[in-house]
Amino acid sequence: MKRILLLVLTNVLIVVVLGIVASLLGVNRYLTSNGLNLGLLLGYALVIGFGGAFISLLISKPMAKWSSGVQIIAQPQNADEAWIMETVRRFSEQAGIGMPEVGIFEGEPNAFATGAFKDSALVAVSTGLLAGMTREEVEAVIGHEVAHIANGDMVTMTLIQGVMNTFVVFLSRVIGYAVDSFLRKNDEQSSGPGMAYYITTIVLDIVLGFAAAMVVAWFSRQREFRADAGAAQLMGRKQPMVNALARLGGMTPGELPKSVAAFGIAGGIGQLFSTHPPIEERIAALQSA
Repeated sequence: MKRILLLVLTNVLIVVVLGIVASLLGVNRYLTSNGLNLGLLLGYALVIGFGGAFISLLISKPMAKWSSGVQIIAQPQNADEAWIMETVRRFSEQAGIGMPEVGIFEGEPNAFATGAFKDSALVAVSTGLLAGMTREEVEAVIGHEVAHIANGDMVTMTLIQGVMNTFVVFLSRVIGYAVDSFLRKNDEQSSGPGMAYYITTIVLDIVLGFAAAMVVAWFSRQREFRADAGAAQLMGRKQPMVNALARLGGMTPGELPKSVAAFGIAGGIGQLFSTHPPIEERIAALQSA
């Protein structure tokens, strides 16, 4: 539940900050003396919605490094680090992307990829993953993360989030205006939005934010299947990825920060908010492909 709350609250906070900035700059003038200007409101919602999503994308890599404590491998210090670097390099060349930064972080078994651009991404694996899996299984996990980058999942997820943000901003303000107008229909002296508008808008930003998070999580689950298949393609066979998933099924995956949780090898809470499908479904989909 903590991850779910962080997911929604972080997104809402970015949108709120952008909304405040827009107010200070006089951009959000969709409420006029003649009522609600839907065209201006839609433009405002698009700017705020996609602005928040792209800000999250642009800061994703530095935030991931900081929040996970990722130690970037600039020069391999041992055989394991050299092998990880070489594996990422090989898969990146096969996938046709630039060499990502490679890092290791302390924690339970997990791994993630993040970054705004395919040719300057980050792939990080945990010490728990390296200790608990065979090299072939770790190789499959790395292939999974490289497949996320090659598939453009970070940008696609951002676009989906931007659409959802726009929907939330637009609909909450339309409903807020309708509620406020209904409650003040006999108040001829009123000018501008009343308190009901602001209260309704804030409540709906939160409620609709949860609904939008469900849609984003659903899409995230679909691209996990594609990344699993991408790892199998990079390795030339399915079994290593199947073995890695089966191994993960018997482990307790480490928690990842909200900014990269959707791009880990495992994780998610609850059926509707989970960013990853059940391990059994992923194995079945991979074997039947």
